[in-house]
Amino acid sequence: MDLIQILIFVGIGVVGGIIGGMGMGGGTLLIPLLTAFTSLDQHYAQAVNLLAFIPMSVVALIVHIKNKMIEGKHILIVAIPATVVSVLASLLSKIVDGKSLGVYFGIFLGALGIYQLVTCIISMVKAKKRASNEKNN
Repeated sequence: MDLIQILIFVGIGVVGGIIGGMGMGGGTLLIPLLTAFTSLDQHYAQAVNLLAFIPMSVVALIVHIKNKMIEGKHILIVAIPATVVSVLASLLSKIVDGKSLGVYFGIFLGALGIYQLVTCIISMVKAKKRASNEKNN
């Protein structure tokens, strides 16, 4: 591996870390960047993402606990289904070839983007209506 490739990997790691730290989820960007700029197969890119997720999630959990943003009574309700579905999705991804997996991931990201755009627009409309109602009262 030459210096340019190492710098590309480091740059992708930095971008993924920044996006992950902002709460969006570094894998949303990390996987496409790895497959587009490093010629990594989709399976390898997902494995790298999962490995990178471990320290990021530990740090995020510590920060959230420190800021009292974790409700203990909800941990198992979220963690158990998430773990089961993650294991099942991992097993499913072994069956699907890398190219198809990339297409499915692209569809997922597109749907996620549309969902976030719609919820953002709805929030802005509701905020504008609230401000208008407060102004009229």
